[in-house]
Amino acid sequence: MDTKAYNRKRIKFRIRKKISGTPNKPRLSVYRSNKEIYCQLIDDINGVTLAYASSKGNNETGQKSNQASNVGKAIAEKAKSLNIEHVVFDRGGYLYHGRVKSLADGAREGGLIF
Repeated sequence: MDTKAYNRKRIKFRIRKKISGTPNKPRLSVYRSNKEIYCQLIDDINGVTLAYASSKGNNETGQKSNQASNVGKAIAEKAKSLNIEHVVFDRGGYLYHGRVKSLADGAREGGLIF
């Protein structure tokens, strides 16, 4: 039963038991599919998604890492409109590399601190 999905799920649970989002410092959760990348700002105390961004609606072409960087900048803009500067980064069981790293760098460029 050691599949890639099973191992990622174990890593995800290991990460999630250590971090949690609050209304002042929400969790920036990342989901990466084969085609798109999605992220959310989540308040775990109230169980509410505060903002989200994805590459799905963007009709831009190019490398997926560039699209991920633009998604990071978009979530940073939405967070600033909600007066949120600090977040906790949840890489969702993925390695901090490639598209996940590009999203995080784009969010930092947009002004988020984590």
